[in-house]
Amino acid sequence: MTVDAENLHVIVRSGLNGQAPRCDHLDQPRVVEYGVAECKECLTLGWTWTRLLACLTCGWVACSDDSAGRHARAHYEETDHPVVAALDEDSSWRWCYVHKRTV
Repeated sequence: MTVDAENLHVIVRSGLNGQAPRCDHLDQPRVVEYGVAECKECLTLGWTWTRLLACLTCGWVACSDDSAGRHARAHYEETDHPVVAALDEDSSWRWCYVHKRTV
């Protein structure tokens, strides 16, 4: 425990190598089934996507920020579901929209 400038006790949680605080959004274990491997919004608009992401809160699948629609981000903005994972089978990449970084 540390004491800040106002003498308040603050719990410090660090991440890898002490660089960034650990993302608390990963502390909510869930087992979700991912939706179909497609971005429904892009299909409706006739667009293609670069990469698909799955919401770790509800399983919603949508396109990533490097796609024209950015529908995974839109899902976060609408629902406040914070963490997504790459839908690639062998990827462990996850992104927290709240902390704006990989987790």
